[in-house]
Formats: sequence, C-alpha cells, structure tokens
Amino acid sequence: MRPRAMVVSLVLAVVSAMGPRPVLPVMAPAPPSDSIPAPSSAQPAGCDPVAGPECLLPFPNDWFTVNARTPTGLRVALSADAMPRNKGGVPVDPAAWNTADGFSPGSMLLAHVPGLDLARTGAAPVTDLGWSLRRDAPIVIVDTVTGERWPYWAELDAGATDPARRALIVRPARNLTEGHRYAVALRGLKDAEGLTLRAPETFTRLTGADLPPKDPLAGRQRALRRTLADLATAGVEGRGLYLAWDFTVASQRGLSGSVLSMRDQALRALKGAAPRFTVETVTDLTEAQDPDIAREVTGEIQVPNYLDKPGAPPGARLNRDQDGRPRPLGDTLRTRYQCVIPRSAFTSPATPALYGHGLLGRAAEVRSRDVRAMAGQQGFVFCATAWIGMSEEDVPHVMGVFRDLSAFGTVPDRLQQSLLNFVLLGRAMVGRDGFTGDKAFRNDRGVPLLDRRAGLAYDGNSQGGIAGGALVAVSPDVRNAVLGVTGMNYSTLLNRSVAFQPFQRILDDAYPDRLTQQVCFALMQVLWDRGETDGYAQHLTDDPLPGSPRHRVLLHVAYGDHQVSTVTAQVEARTIGARVHQPAVAAGRDPDVTPYWGIRALPPRPFAGSALVVWDSGAVTPPRTNAPPLGSAYGRDPHHDPRNDPEARVQKAHFLRDGVVVDVCDGAPCTATPVTVQARP
Repeated sequence: MRPRAMVVSLVLAVVSAMGPRPVLPVMAPAPPSDSIPAPSSAQPAGCDPVAGPECLLPFPNDWFTVNARTPTGLRVALSADAMPRNKGGVPVDPAAWNTADGFSPGSMLLAHVPGLDLARTGAAPVTDLGWSLRRDAPIVIVDTVTGERWPYWAELDAGATDPARRALIVRPARNLTEGHRYAVALRGLKDAEGLTLRAPETFTRLTGADLPPKDPLAGRQRALRRTLADLATAGVEGRGLYLAWDFTVASQRGLSGSVLSMRDQALRALKGAAPRFTVETVTDLTEAQDPDIAREVTGEIQVPNYLDKPGAPPGARLNRDQDGRPRPLGDTLRTRYQCVIPRSAFTSPATPALYGHGLLGRAAEVRSRDVRAMAGQQGFVFCATAWIGMSEEDVPHVMGVFRDLSAFGTVPDRLQQSLLNFVLLGRAMVGRDGFTGDKAFRNDRGVPLLDRRAGLAYDGNSQGGIAGGALVAVSPDVRNAVLGVTGMNYSTLLNRSVAFQPFQRILDDAYPDRLTQQVCFALMQVLWDRGETDGYAQHLTDDPLPGSPRHRVLLHVAYGDHQVSTVTAQVEARTIGARVHQPAVAAGRDPDVTPYWGIRALPPRPFAGSALVVWDSGAVTPPRTNAPPLGSAYGRDPHHDPRNDPEARVQKAHFLRDGVVVDVCDGAPCTATPVTVQARP
C-alpha cells in the first residue's frame, strides 16, 4: 500500500469509529459554504474593532498582545471569547498561544475584504512576486526596524464558494525576521467592476480626528497612529488606505528555546557520552535477499521524557516548571530505532546518517526500497526513529485535534520531544561509546561499520523534510542535510496538498465556515513553528542556533508535487539563502513571470553551500491558488520521483558527505524518471 493511501485508510477508520459523519468523497474539495450561516456581527471582548465584525481579523496583530518581560517585550494575549468556535460552540482555548512572545515568522496575513477583486486591484499573485515591491503596490508590508519593504504574494481563498466568506491571504515570499515588528497597509482596493472599495467605517473613524480620551476606541486609535507613522516613514501615505495594522514576530527564544533547553539538559547529563541503548534484533541478509543491504538492526535508546505523561503518549504536553521552562518528568523513554547497513560497510566503514520518515509514518520507512538503494549504492548507514506527534500512532489523536483545536498544542509539543529523540539517536551513531562499540555495528573482524570521523548527515523526505529542517537546526552533530520533496509552513501547505484532504473533511465538519478555517490555520502555525522548519529556518544555515554548527542544506523538490507544494520550498530557499540549479526546468514549463524569483543561480562548478534543485518528471503544473491538484487533469503525483532517481541519489551522496552541490544534470534541467511507488515497509 502506498504511504499516503495508508494514511487515508487510517484516517477513514478513525472517522468511522468516531460515529456518523457527512458522507463526502475523501479526496473531494471542501463542501460549498454558501449555506453556512455567517458568524454574529456582535463582537465579544478581545476583538480588534478596526475592521468590523470578524473578531480575530486582521491577523496576526499586536492588538492581541500585552507588554511583558520577554525578548520582544510582548506576550500574546488572546481572549477565549474571541477565539474560533467549533460546530458544538466550543471556543479554542487560547492558553497555549498565550505563552508566545509574538507571531509566526511565516505568518499568513489575513483580512476580510468583501467584494475584493485582486486582479482589478493589481495585487501581486504567486506568479509575479517582484510585483509586490513596486512603489504603488496596493498591499505593503514594511519591516519597521529596517524600513525594508517585504516581498509577498496575495490570494483569495479558493476553497470559499461563498464570496462573503472569502479570506484575503497575504503570504511572505521569504520568512519574516525574528523579533521584528511589521506594519501592513491595504490601499486602493478594487471590486470586480474596478470601483474602489470603501474603508471599514471604524477604520475611517480611527484615521480621522482625535477621539476623546474616554471613547472606547481611543486606545485603538493611539496604537494605529504608531502604525501609520511607520508606514509614512516608508513612503506609504495615509490617504486612500483601506486598512492598516501591525504585528511582531516571535523571538528566537520564543520559537526554539524549549527544544534547545531540552537538548542542552539532556547532553549535559550524558557528560560527553552517548545515550544508553539496547540492540534487540540483528538480521543478516544474503545478497539474493537484498543486493544493497547486508544487515538490519533494531533496538531502543534511552531519552529523558519532557512530556507531562509517563511514556509520552499522543496527547501529552511539554512538562514545564513554574517559569515555563521544560523539565524532565522523571521517567525515561525507550525510543525505538531501526538501522540499515549496506554491504559496502563490511569492507569500508559507511557514513552515518539519520533518516526522517514521511507524513504520519513510522521509523520502518528506513527499510523502503529507495532508502536501501541510497544506502547500498552510495555507502550510508541510515538509522531512523519516529516523528512522534506526527507519526502513525498519532493518527487518532490528530483527527480529534481537528474537531477541537484547543488540543492542537499537543502536536508540536510531541514533535519537540521527537527532535530530542533524533538528536540523541544521532549522538548514539557518532558518539565514542555509541553504536560502534556493539558487535551489531561491527564486522566479523571487529571493525566498526560506521565511520564516526565522517560526521553525521541527515536525509529526510516529505514530512521528514518539513520537520527535518528543525532537527538539523538544533542538532549539534549534523553538518550536511538533504531535505527531500520538502517545504515549510503548514499553514501554506495544507490547502495545497492532496494528503490533507482526509483531514479537510474533519475540519469542514467541525469548523464549517471557510473564513474561520483560515484563522485556524494562522493560529496553528504559531504553535507548529516550534516543531517544523518554519520556526527554525532563520538559523538553518549560516546563522546557527546556540550550540549548533553551521549547516549546508540541499533542497530536492519534485516539479508539480501533489503533496508538498513547491512554492513552500522556494520560500524556504529564499529564507536560508540557498541557490537554485539553473535552468531549473525547461523553458516555458514554469508559468511564473520570473521563475524562482529572488533565488540566485548556482555557479557552473561544484558549489560548497546550500541549494535548491528541481527534479522534473513531467507532472502537470499544479493550481496557482491555495487548492490541491485534485482530479485526473493533474495526472500522476511525482512526489516519490526524486528520491528514486539514481542521479539524484548521486548528488545527494556528494552533498551529505562534503556539503558540495555537484551538477549531475550537465547544465540542463534535472529530470527524473517516473516511478511506481513501492509497498510500504
């Protein structure tokens, strides 16, 4: 069974067990929202009055913060009354969000602008990012610290069939800077007839004469005046504005501080040693059984549990002290691992590498045919553990989370524990008293099968690329990494992925209003950042986190990927300073005005640095909206093609060993042969 098909079947089984639900095709688009009643126009406490009745819009927004002793000087302070409610009327509990000191560096900027026509307005689409920086752009994002105009693209939610419930979504083309405050302006917005839309009544009042001190809107007016002043400094006049607001991006400590604390505590306790481990099974294979792999090893490593339940089951949260710092619960997790050892390692020690599995999968993916071929043909020992939080065992819990997002924080909390699990598995692979001291990892002459001197590499695919970037950023041992069919920022990815459609069915049932769903995605990203690349990208390469080395990262993407939208890999490449192999695809293949805008080309020689390489196996170009490539018109999914291409594996091997990008495509676009996905191990 294919990996995504396995996830779909698991999801359907859980949905069935949870009771009757509306009968919808699993891969169908969101149901029409025309019949969904709009939320009440009465605003509860904690809303921003600036734009009308939509409580948490615009978002993100410093109106939803308070002054605090944090690196940004702020703390998110969302009101329970203002949070989205599910179909049962239960509001999302804001407690987890109210620990943040700002918003996501990959924040989707949301507003509700009834009647907006983006083409008539002249807003920059995803196909023309450079258009967003023109002087008279109708949407402006300004870094108030540097005065820099920020690139973006704008889109209306393609899944909202009721125009009255359609969100305006503005997505940064590269991640925003940690700790910086941004001012946003919407101006000269047009409807389908080309007529200028009138600004919301409250916003017009706030930009007018000074309100009396006792007026309920006086405080909002004072805050807005600061925003307007920052925009004016950047050359954006107050005249003709439809809406303006500001927000602050979370600090490095707010995003990665918990994982770094867990990592440092655990490594200090080891005092330079490898973690304790056991070997459970050693399976030697004949060449007839597997021409690439000679031995498989499974076992457990011991990792301190930083979650609040013994055994760290799905649904557990980080265990924190009174100051909010993560602390071990006291029990030890026996974290399972699986390793594949190539035949070549019995002659010459192989390079040790961690492997990261795909969506809601398991460590056994390290036994898949493409990983075995990479190990055997290129000389790597791959070891894997599960991305707990988003692994196979988490499926029932994740499905429940989409019915009540109050529990969403448990997903990134378990992901943060998984980052620690991977760090300690890596230390076991390269530590002086780690795996190489056990006979399972030695040949008959007692020679280690892993070359510890080669250093530790990382290779992950799909979810293993999305979460893998966070692992690479916090790892003290990994130097070079390949993130396969990768991207970052789930709030951008989900609507664009066919793999999300089973979860979309649950979300449609629990939060049927499409505008509310987009607010939910924006909220989720604030927490998701703590367990995926989006929250770590600023420190993924040349600006490392404390205790981590500099890294070199190779992004392999599949043109037309149905599961991980390649626009998110391009945002990642701009953020980490990667270069792109050019020509990326054949002339005329990419519909963008300037394909791979803002990403410098690789030089025509081996390049020691981070890069993006596109592998094209002939897939149809996906929608340029926030919609998945559903239906026969989009043909087969190329998601698995790069990892199965022999030349791509050669390029990966060079990079994982030396951090050097070698052109295996002879100066032409890189093409991959379409493959049939192997059965799931």
